[in-house]
Amino acid sequence: MPVINPRASDDATAPARPAPVRSSSWAQAAEAADERFGNPATGTNPVIRQVPAAQRPAPEQPVQQPDAGQPAFRRLAPEQPAQQPATPRQPVAPPSSAAPAEEPADLDESDEVQPAESGTVPPPPARATRAGLRAAALSEPAPDFINSPGLFVREQKPRPVGGLRGALYKLTGGSLNLGPSAKQREEDELARRISRQLQGSYNTAVLSLKGGIGKTSTTVGVGLTLAEYRGDPPCAIDANPDSGDLVERALGEGIYQQQTPRTISDLLRNVDSIHSLTALARYMHHAGRLHLIAGEQDPEVSDSLTAEEYLRIRKLISGYYSVALTDCGTGVTHNAMSGILQSADNLIIAAGYAVSGAKRARSTLHWLADHGYEDLARNAVVVITDKDEVSSRVDKDAIEDHLSGICRQLIAVPHDRGVADGDLVTLDALRPETRRAYREIAAAIVDGYV
Repeated sequence: MPVINPRASDDATAPARPAPVRSSSWAQAAEAADERFGNPATGTNPVIRQVPAAQRPAPEQPVQQPDAGQPAFRRLAPEQPAQQPATPRQPVAPPSSAAPAEEPADLDESDEVQPAESGTVPPPPARATRAGLRAAALSEPAPDFINSPGLFVREQKPRPVGGLRGALYKLTGGSLNLGPSAKQREEDELARRISRQLQGSYNTAVLSLKGGIGKTSTTVGVGLTLAEYRGDPPCAIDANPDSGDLVERALGEGIYQQQTPRTISDLLRNVDSIHSLTALARYMHHAGRLHLIAGEQDPEVSDSLTAEEYLRIRKLISGYYSVALTDCGTGVTHNAMSGILQSADNLIIAAGYAVSGAKRARSTLHWLADHGYEDLARNAVVVITDKDEVSSRVDKDAIEDHLSGICRQLIAVPHDRGVADGDLVTLDALRPETRRAYREIAAAIVDGYV
């Protein structure tokens, strides 16, 4: 049976078909292809156009007859412009056979598929599938590899440090990575909280109503911890009116005496001429990355710091440091205290496990709430330092319960000779439990900023 060629026509008077319009984008090209071949995703049917007859070589090659029950297909030459109109494609009936017809192999998009028998012309399945994939690709957002470079690599499990997990990691050269333990994950979370980036400058005041309960040692220990974990160095200010020893506890008495004495009084005399961090550094001391301003040691002038003078110091510091700690000394009524509380973003209330220390800490919080600083009292961090290793007669749990309900957080610092001696405070000489407590305090301070 001869194969009907829909491109053959006897009419040679038809005008030439206009040249196809070249699409300006891939999406327009896909839309044109959907119109031509049909898109089952959108429900469109193929548009059957009259195609001009193509120039064919003579004589025509014979067509191999298909096997019984199989439709005959053959490839036609690519479309060529012609002067004769195309004869519409004639429907042919499919062959009657009990065996189902096999689907033709996937063809190039420049090929035409010609059925051998009469019948309706279904859209090519392979091309309909391509059209559906194109529509799905257009509807789904493409991965943003530019703004999300992490899509190129797999997330790496954190490296374990210490313990059995760390030992296995070292022995296997990193090929066996069980991940960090629960304790290490807690430490990593503390480090993340301490090192958070801050927008602006913040100040934490460390105060108490009773001396000798760990106020200055807490200021130094927390300041050194902030300096260890934060990218920007913190600043600690000694505003103690009673000849404070903040710098001596951070540097050591011998080193401080060897240095040129520079105090907060010297800074106040020249505060208007300081316009850079380099100029400010001449009036500061450095314990590693912790920068300190020493308090006045002369008893005749140590109590002369006023609230206005402290605010001038605080304004200068805020231009260069994102975190500042202020050692306020004993009491809440001395001259500079109103300026300190006015500029403080949160407070550390130092207390001890002695009954008198716990009562004074509670009295401090009540005084703050009654004098217009209720927010500072509610968000305060109470630090109980076991400085003198109290006897077993003292109920520590009862003291903690007595204070925990009237502050944001209560943190206990265990007994440590590196704190109790009243001399140099260095993190390397402290017990791991003490260093952990200082990390918790530092994290709680930064939590109050954000």
